Amino acid sequence: MAPPNMANSNEHNVYFGTDSLKKYFDPDCQPPLPLVELPEHLNPYYHDGVRIYAKMMTMHPANNVKAMPALNMLETSVVPNKTNTIIEYSSGSTVISMSMIARVMHGVNDTRAFLSNKTSDAKLKLMQFFGLSITLFGGPSQPEPIDERGGIQNARRQAQESDSIVNPNQYENDNNWQSHIRWTGPQIFKQLPEINVLCAGMGTSGTMTGLGTYFKTVKPSVTRIGVCTAAGDRVPGPRSYALLRPVEFPWKEAVDTIEEVGSSDSYTLSLRLCREGLVCGPSSGFNLQGLFQMLEKRKAAGTLADLAGPDGVTHCVFLCCDLPYQYIEEYFQKLGSEQFPPIHNEQLTKVDLHRYDEAWERDALDVLPQVYGCPRSLAESQMSEITLKPQHRVLDLRKPDDFRAWHLPESINLPLANVGPHTASPFSDPTVLEAQWVELEKIFRDGHLVSQLGSYHVLVVCYDGDTARVATSVLRAKGLEADSVRGGFHALKIYGIGSESPAVSTKASGPIAATVSVSAVPLD
Repeated sequence: MAPPNMANSNEHNVYFGTDSLKKYFDPDCQPPLPLVELPEHLNPYYHDGVRIYAKMMTMHPANNVKAMPALNMLETSVVPNKTNTIIEYSSGSTVISMSMIARVMHGVNDTRAFLSNKTSDAKLKLMQFFGLSITLFGGPSQPEPIDERGGIQNARRQAQESDSIVNPNQYENDNNWQSHIRWTGPQIFKQLPEINVLCAGMGTSGTMTGLGTYFKTVKPSVTRIGVCTAAGDRVPGPRSYALLRPVEFPWKEAVDTIEEVGSSDSYTLSLRLCREGLVCGPSSGFNLQGLFQMLEKRKAAGTLADLAGPDGVTHCVFLCCDLPYQYIEEYFQKLGSEQFPPIHNEQLTKVDLHRYDEAWERDALDVLPQVYGCPRSLAESQMSEITLKPQHRVLDLRKPDDFRAWHLPESINLPLANVGPHTASPFSDPTVLEAQWVELEKIFRDGHLVSQLGSYHVLVVCYDGDTARVATSVLRAKGLEADSVRGGFHALKIYGIGSESPAVSTKASGPIAATVSVSAVPLD
């Protein structure tokens, strides 16, 4: 049978006009979603005459396989000018797709998700991100559709009580699986009429029911593999074989064989596909592993070649169903740290947590005239002529001996234990940054000290300017107005401001603050 003629191919993939978003979401107005062959190094059966293709359902605007069912179900469920709320029990992809499609295609802005209280925080936040109202239910994370105690039937009852509420009910709605007869199956057949094997996971069983039913009609020779989760295991989306039994879709007639797959293999293959450029979630790795298992059994039995078509090649398609980002934590939990490159300087994830701004790191010749009253340029001024302006304070973080040898007039010595004339920059040595930030946080955790500085503009000076830059970040995070001197004391010396002349070092007049402990800084 020849593949169907698919009109409106929109080969340039451009969507115009006031209904551009509707066209963008409509598969009839799009090119087919990509079908990508796995390279040889990802296909362990390549030299057995097997070619494997990923159907990238993730490339729909809603980024998941459930977009097709959501489109088809809402098209027949929403009543114009009457429906104003959509309610669906869904762990994520279906109801997120519904929320976008309801807005774009039907102008319905209120979509509500019913789901398990065992749903991950990442998924909950993702649904909030897409504007979904969420109601959680206890009990099994994947309740049986007919269980009156679960959220599936609760959503159904609410819709029955109001004409303005629609519950598409993906678990019982034939428009779920028929969407893949309408769109997904014809796309695959048009793209790869040579197809010999089709593999898809089984959650609501809609995807496999639709695809299996379609190919049984157009090309009965195609071997149809349904993939379930291994008993006692969990992969987001698919169900175990036991949980499929109460599903009313005609899935048994749509599959030729069932494979059970565990979460470790699913996440491992998904991770590998992502790193090779096919970005997809764990259920995609799950489908591929199911395909691998069937091919391996055939190879062991000596019947693998029986799957091949007239060209002597076995062409296999598996579905990539969703994206990995909402499952990132699960990848690390399932696979362990050895699967991931290390983070160097990981200790910095817990320190130096506040904002920086280039505007807070000031050149000495720009900032000192704002802090001190100077009759002429600072480099030409005698220290006796320089006085601190009102509402300003200068903090010097250097060692007491260095502070006593020379410092800016009326500055306050706040020596840090982890700062010295030969200490490495905190930005070149992570251990220095960690130690200095922890010390600064401890010092300025003192609410009395912060409140005393609160009414002043604070200028921070150190040896090379880098520690003062860190201190400025901490002070700004505490709500203080603070800046640092770029280059610190070394820059002051270059400008001639930090020269240790007798006129400076023996100066007797003017208020010069003594070295003080961090718990008793004299600010007044």
